[in-house]
Amino acid sequence: MIRPLVSRLAPWLVVLVVLTYWLDKMLQQPGIQQNGDVQQGVDYIIENLDGIQVDYTLAAHRLFAADTLTHYPQGDITHLEQVNFASIEPDQPMVRVSADHAELTEGGKDIYLRGSVSVIRGEDADRDKVTMLTTFLHLIPDERIAKTDQPVVVTRMNSTINAVGLVLNNQTGEIQLLSRVSARDERTRR
Repeated sequence: MIRPLVSRLAPWLVVLVVLTYWLDKMLQQPGIQQNGDVQQGVDYIIENLDGIQVDYTLAAHRLFAADTLTHYPQGDITHLEQVNFASIEPDQPMVRVSADHAELTEGGKDIYLRGSVSVIRGEDADRDKVTMLTTFLHLIPDERIAKTDQPVVVTRMNSTINAVGLVLNNQTGEIQLLSRVSARDERTRR
């Protein structure tokens, strides 16, 4: 009597074990895909984001805005779309940065900007305002450094500089152009 019962339940037990195994694999995050890559699950998505970070000891303000923020818990990576940053500190010119795409790693220790990237150092009315345009920029906020190995256009007053590669130190105001540098001064001659 027990043997016929076991033989009738055996297929159902196999189906139950296989179903349990399959559900366990499907619900684990992150899982391993067949190609060997780690599948990163999205932790959260925020749309129309605006925020401010204040460092009271330095009297520094950092403003940020993005159309979309997507966070991945594995690696603590954050992707932003249509992003704008602004940094305001005493005795330093304001710095505004915008880009089509941004990736923040390690909680913002490194920020990689891609697409149409614009950096403006100084207020619009400032005579010494510097504008920089490129397609890629690596920001290191703790060191106040911005750098790229891509073509860049730097404009200040009536002068335009084209170069490939740049390192900008916001603390010292120093800009280092790395290669293929050409300059044009559009001032009218008197």
